[in-house]
Amino acid sequence: MGNIANDFVINVATANGTGSQSSNLIILHSMFEMGVPVSGKNLFPSNISGLPTWFIIRASDKGYQAPGDITNIQVIMNKDTWINDLEKLEPGTIVVFNEDARMPVDREDCVALGMPMTKMARKINPKLGRLISNMYYVGALAHLLKIEDDAIKKAVEAQFKGKEKAIELNLRAISEGRSYAEENWDFECEFYVESRGKDPNSFLIEGNEATALGAIYGGINMLSWYPITPSSSLAESIIGWLPELRSDGEGGSTCAVIQAEDELSAAGMVIGAGWAGGRGMTCTSGPGISLMSEFIGLSYFSEVPGVIWDVNRVGPSTGLPTRTQQGDLTMLYEASHGDTQHIVLIPGSVDECFEFGWRAFDYAERFQTMVFGFSDLDLGMNRWETSGFEYPESPMDRGKVIRTQEEMDSIPNYGRYRDVDGDGIPYRTLPGSGLDPILYRGTGHDEDGVYSEDPQVYHDTMARLRMKIDGAREKLPEPIIREEEEKQVGVIFYGSMESTIEEIDDMLEQTGLSVSTCRVRALPLHSGVEDFIRAHEKTIVLEINRDGQLYGIIKKELPDDIVTKVSSVAYSDGMPPRARVYADKILEEISEGES
Repeated sequence: MGNIANDFVINVATANGTGSQSSNLIILHSMFEMGVPVSGKNLFPSNISGLPTWFIIRASDKGYQAPGDITNIQVIMNKDTWINDLEKLEPGTIVVFNEDARMPVDREDCVALGMPMTKMARKINPKLGRLISNMYYVGALAHLLKIEDDAIKKAVEAQFKGKEKAIELNLRAISEGRSYAEENWDFECEFYVESRGKDPNSFLIEGNEATALGAIYGGINMLSWYPITPSSSLAESIIGWLPELRSDGEGGSTCAVIQAEDELSAAGMVIGAGWAGGRGMTCTSGPGISLMSEFIGLSYFSEVPGVIWDVNRVGPSTGLPTRTQQGDLTMLYEASHGDTQHIVLIPGSVDECFEFGWRAFDYAERFQTMVFGFSDLDLGMNRWETSGFEYPESPMDRGKVIRTQEEMDSIPNYGRYRDVDGDGIPYRTLPGSGLDPILYRGTGHDEDGVYSEDPQVYHDTMARLRMKIDGAREKLPEPIIREEEEKQVGVIFYGSMESTIEEIDDMLEQTGLSVSTCRVRALPLHSGVEDFIRAHEKTIVLEINRDGQLYGIIKKELPDDIVTKVSSVAYSDGMPPRARVYADKILEEISEGES
């Protein structure tokens, strides 16, 4: 047996539409079934079929979830990228390849292990040979890495869920692949999978599905959506779970789902649901937010609650629609024309995707505004481990809603937009209650909701709206801070960078640098962020974008006496954050500052 347990990276190079996703997930889940900390990154093209796709699987007893610096085992199935995939490999890489592709493997410094996968697959089923051939590299990896048969079987059964013929066919292909490797490859792999004992309560789930479940448990009444990668699976997950979780008992659902003709319409429907007293939501990505901009401003100025989830992809324009980024943060925070400021929730794990999925509705109704959830493709469309979600126990926070005449009479000088409590949040009524007035106005209005173009009235209204959103700072999810005793360098980050920060920290520690970390979980910024910066001689903001957008917000909002201690490390190439890239840039930033 090899001598490196649960510390390796596999890269599978195939073509989109060949069925490889099932094979890749079986590898991922079989290791997970053995209790091994494992993560998968699906790098897929923005077309339906034919273009190259890669799937990166990383096993790490330390729990590292970034893609990794090098590939230890490369599976090559795609002729179109064959040569390039080989050229990128480090010496010593194990290369598992399909001999039937009839392509050269000109790397004498690598370990080349071929198998006639297509020919073997066609013997099982001539019609499905192209799809089944992928299962042979599953068998090959199971042999090389000593993955247990029982774990493979559980992963196949989970992938094909009750489809007995498919389960039988694919298990046969995997078994044949394992046997071929045993009989024909005179090679002992140094890497292997060692069982760690699986937590019986743990499972893998995509961030989008976790958000969907959170929204359902948060009382979503109306989902409007227009398909766009990478947010579509969020809407599809809500739709998939509704029959089980939100049935009215008579074949109907307690949540309406509408596929709109475009993103603009979807946003309008969210506002309509909020005006009617429902909990409305849509999900999209950056291009959709751009289209929704006018309705976002209407929600802010007329004070109608709603929720929009942005699962960030690479922009601008169409950009790289199937790659990941944190490039929409500034756009969400100040979306629409004129002076606006919005609440943005930023989960860093699937557990927080669930939690913020339901909390978003509470914040939207408490502050009578549009609330954004900010995820990204990496967190949203890849699978992550969880031991189960913490479901909301307290009643939903419906905010300042007047439901009876008695409640109306108790409020002095009621006006739809009058701040009677000094927190910037007025009281509202709902249609059907028989209470007047039910006013939501997107044009200039006074405290009673009456149309007004008076300069002082407009000024006072905008000041109140600013105070209302500012008042949310201490009520939103506070930052998660890990302090080191030596408070030399602080690192601020957010979102899916959470999956990489531990490895970055360990790399820096090897150089003698110990850092404290602060993960921002919401905008506007909690006061704890300012306290964190003040406690350190130097603070660096890590981001997955080009321009350092959170860094810009910090510079804009925090006092001048501390922003001089803050610098930016921002990097974006469409890939999930790689620890070495950020660790090196942090060291460069510190070195430049000292010089």
